[in-house]
Amino acid sequence: MTENKTTNEFDINLLPEPADIGDIVMNLMVNPNLSPLNYFNDFTDGGADIDSLKEGRYNESNFFDAGDGKKFMSMTIHAMHHHLERDPQKAAEILVSRAARKMICYGARPLALTAMLYHINYADPNGNTIALGIKKGLENAAAVFDVQISDRKIRFDHFDEHRNNAPTLIVTLLGTLNDKGDASLACMDPGFKSKGHTIFLMGRVSNDIGTSDYLEFYHGISNSPLPEFDLKFELKVAESVKELIKRSLIDSAAPVAKGGVFFTLLRSGWQKGLGFDITTAAETRVDSFLFGEAMGRVIVSVSPDNEDAFVDFMYESKTPYFTLGHVTKGEIRIDDQSFGYIDKMSGTI
Repeated sequence: MTENKTTNEFDINLLPEPADIGDIVMNLMVNPNLSPLNYFNDFTDGGADIDSLKEGRYNESNFFDAGDGKKFMSMTIHAMHHHLERDPQKAAEILVSRAARKMICYGARPLALTAMLYHINYADPNGNTIALGIKKGLENAAAVFDVQISDRKIRFDHFDEHRNNAPTLIVTLLGTLNDKGDASLACMDPGFKSKGHTIFLMGRVSNDIGTSDYLEFYHGISNSPLPEFDLKFELKVAESVKELIKRSLIDSAAPVAKGGVFFTLLRSGWQKGLGFDITTAAETRVDSFLFGEAMGRVIVSVSPDNEDAFVDFMYESKTPYFTLGHVTKGEIRIDDQSFGYIDKMSGTI
């Protein structure tokens, strides 16, 4: 791991491309933010499991009974802190988009959001600028995803000793599985289903590693631009995911989130002990391809029977995509190099 440092104007070209991906993986595996283990949910990264929904075990998934025994609701919470001041409007749009993309990947439809802004010093003129930017960002993203804003509050800090706390935005998004209340119609799991399924990356391949855990935890660079993001493109990818789920053309869908493509793949294979064999894009740095956290991307797995229909849809919808590789019985391979097996790798955490 490189020594801790910050930079005012981050330039990825000044960062040498790593020669040993294995060293990065092993270092990032000890980062609790990237662990597949969820310490608040029986040590599992709970997905949307059809059987558990029907049996009433809602605490093992991201859904819960609305109270009438017919409709299932979904809720997700996302937060952002030390990068909020760089561009508060964009940060708010990113946060809502992350929440909406995750919910849509589970097959749910976002309905309403609440937002809480903490650690704003009302005596600081910059505090007002941050609050106004976040307000605008929340409104923009809510309009794009057709989501109502049900509540929006600011918790002001007015004590001198609190000034070192970075402003923090917490967004809670509420959604519904579908209008008919039949979980089997739309529910989608983020986990891989079977060996041999093809893995695709929906969205654009990017050389962006801004504000990623890779950049901050491995390189010690905490001051960098927010990740690559386009609100309209975010909606385009989301709409494509919804249509793919509706047509039953994908077997899993997982938003690229913390840790980038690599850790999203790891989380997708964790539950059933399945691995992946992928090839990175030749025109992109391997570290940004694997660990960058650019927005507007989803990893899906497709059965051989649906692969042609999936590719036809992606072409017709003009949604960018990249063929990553395929699901394995447990081995993890990147660019023909083996990184061991997922049960052993996950067991190191």
